[in-house]
Amino acid sequence: MAFLAMVSVPRAEPITLVTLEYPPYEYQDGDAVDGIVVRLLRRAFDELGQEIDIQVLPWKRAQLMAKQGTVDGIFTVFKTEERLTYLDYSSVVVMPQEVSVWALEDTDVPFDGTMESLKDMSIGLVLGVSYGQKTDDALRSGLLDRLDYAFDSAQNIKKLLAGRTDVVIMNRYGALYHLHLQNGYDRVQELTPVLSSVPSYLGFSKKRQLAGLRDEFDRVFQKMIDSGEYERIIAQYYSEKSGKTDF
Repeated sequence: MAFLAMVSVPRAEPITLVTLEYPPYEYQDGDAVDGIVVRLLRRAFDELGQEIDIQVLPWKRAQLMAKQGTVDGIFTVFKTEERLTYLDYSSVVVMPQEVSVWALEDTDVPFDGTMESLKDMSIGLVLGVSYGQKTDDALRSGLLDRLDYAFDSAQNIKKLLAGRTDVVIMNRYGALYHLHLQNGYDRVQELTPVLSSVPSYLGFSKKRQLAGLRDEFDRVFQKMIDSGEYERIIAQYYSEKSGKTDF
């Protein structure tokens, strides 16, 4: 009974979460939404007895809807000062993401781990995406001025493979996913060291006043991590996809 007292009654209606097309974490698959993080979140909210509706949208629109409170939450989001004004972040990290620099195999890039070493390179980025404090600070400062924005990660990789940008900055698993789909894995190099390992979260719109649900989500998600269920769900995803794409 003490355990039950900690759990509030789930909302009768589904909560709406928005995300971006960002394989392998979250993406539209026909009429369904799939991905590593999608499966993790569905499992957590199922444990809470809370139905969820997930919509894949352009990232800037998804952020605006979360800010305005027309949806309940958004994932997977990095923490930024601006987003903290309108999101109640989960305290538990939903997915740590390693951000790397990628270049064609025959491109000589004098990258040494600093943003300064990329200042003469043309850089492919996705519009509206945060790449962690190190990169975001360099972008705000104007240090990097040869920027080529794409609407999504697939287009970003396509431009790299076509030689339209010198490098792209991208989450490692996302880059691998799109490189394999576009038969470009053997044509590129992942530069070292990684730019950053950035934690990403589930954010609830402050205007929806769901901090209580956020706290319950944290409890259940941490339990999934501690029990090993988190890793089992990820392993199951790759086991299913291994025949299609070698990650």
